[in-house]
Amino acid sequence: MVLLNRVVEFDGNNLVAEMTVRNDSLFGNEKEVPAWVGIEYMAQAIGAYAGIKSKLAGEPIKLGYLLGTRRFSSNVASFVAGTELTINVKVIIQDDKLGAFDCQILGDGIEVSANLTVYQPPLDIKLKGRS
Repeated sequence: MVLLNRVVEFDGNNLVAEMTVRNDSLFGNEKEVPAWVGIEYMAQAIGAYAGIKSKLAGEPIKLGYLLGTRRFSSNVASFVAGTELTINVKVIIQDDKLGAFDCQILGDGIEVSANLTVYQPPLDIKLKGRS
């Protein structure tokens, strides 16, 4: 599932993406989506960041996992369908497997923030039951 509409800015430590809250979201109803779904928006922006970095390095795009969220704060309970949001993610610390990102979602009267921790396993890892 891809919830972001576009990446508007990227550099070695930051990514800015934009999206429109959809009225057919799996997470809400035709009128609104709960603000905690912003964690998924942030995670997808981090995924876009990692994907762009991999492509620029000539590497394949790898699978990533959200490990945790800290300091989630939102001034709204939900996002109204049709609302335009800007998602900002900034590297706090990152190595070849783990990363921590400072994330922010902004919109008209909307301020959501959190720190997300993510994991990206090596490509050669074998998952149980898969070849």
